[in-house]
Amino acid sequence: MPPVAPMLAKATEALPEGEGMIFEPKWDGFRCLVFRDGDEVELGSRNERPLTRYFPELLDPLRAGLPQRCVIDGEIVVASGDRLDFDALQQRIHPAASRVDRLSVETPASFVAFDLLAIGDRSLLGEPFHERRAQLERAMGKAEAPIHLTPATTDRAEAADWFVRFEGAGLDGVMAKPLDGTYEQNKRAQFKVKHRRTADCVVAGFRMHKDGDGVGSILLGLYDDAGQLHHVGVASSFTARRRKELLGELSTHMDGGLEQHPWRAWAEQESSSAEAGRMPGAPSRWNAKKDLSWTPLRIELVAEVAFEQVQNGRFRHSARLVHWRPDRDPPSCTYAQLDEVPPLELAEIFKS
Repeated sequence: MPPVAPMLAKATEALPEGEGMIFEPKWDGFRCLVFRDGDEVELGSRNERPLTRYFPELLDPLRAGLPQRCVIDGEIVVASGDRLDFDALQQRIHPAASRVDRLSVETPASFVAFDLLAIGDRSLLGEPFHERRAQLERAMGKAEAPIHLTPATTDRAEAADWFVRFEGAGLDGVMAKPLDGTYEQNKRAQFKVKHRRTADCVVAGFRMHKDGDGVGSILLGLYDDAGQLHHVGVASSFTARRRKELLGELSTHMDGGLEQHPWRAWAEQESSSAEAGRMPGAPSRWNAKKDLSWTPLRIELVAEVAFEQVQNGRFRHSARLVHWRPDRDPPSCTYAQLDEVPPLELAEIFKS
């Protein structure tokens, strides 16, 4: 029975070497756990919130293609033409039932299954993945589109080929899972290799563009193990049109933004602080005349951003906004997502 926290993945730069791994395509959609008990079907999001009402077109196909009683982990995706369309998927999360019904016809979703957590009276959480995969293949034997079983291979060369070939279809990259691994809820016990390094970050505020016309940059945060939100950098480099659009999108989250903001003390701190250069809203340590005042937002929004490098817990360069993540809640945005490459010592470099 729900809630069940899905198993997570840690980003790596390359497919793991050695034996004992199985590889799958990484789907660009909404993580979804399907709970079926007879005619009752519930769809749960990554953050354990209900998705059922947003994807009514999936319910009958799931009833037709899945065992009578089961829990299946997978991804909800939307395809436009011959590739996945995450923007269209985002539009499916809407409060108006009439719009949900219309979009279920205009941009219908599919469900891609990749793990089996329970079947009948039996929980499979403690079973190795190779056993869960074998039972998933049997359980999905009657499934038809829009319900799919994700491809899988133990051939690393084939997985590397997928990484290149599947990108044109809008897939994110490749997943790598230990064949003997059990299902560890809310643990990063598997690996993902993406075409770019990305992280889901809290959108904590923004700065206006220097010309005063729209958003110049978005302030990003990640939580540490103690639950403290750290400023990790900004997303910027928006077109003039996008700057104006962002101002409209963010304005609905401004009211009362400072009242309970975790960075309130930083916003109110005197600009002469010794740590000013590390805090949102404070003057740049390199250019005290530069206006870095910022507008706090209520801690509600999550955005996926692409970045190049992490140094001292912060993005080394400005990140790039990929898209909003309405399926994520802010507390789930932690440093555990990041695979920070350890630096080489200069002595080691000089020896080579």
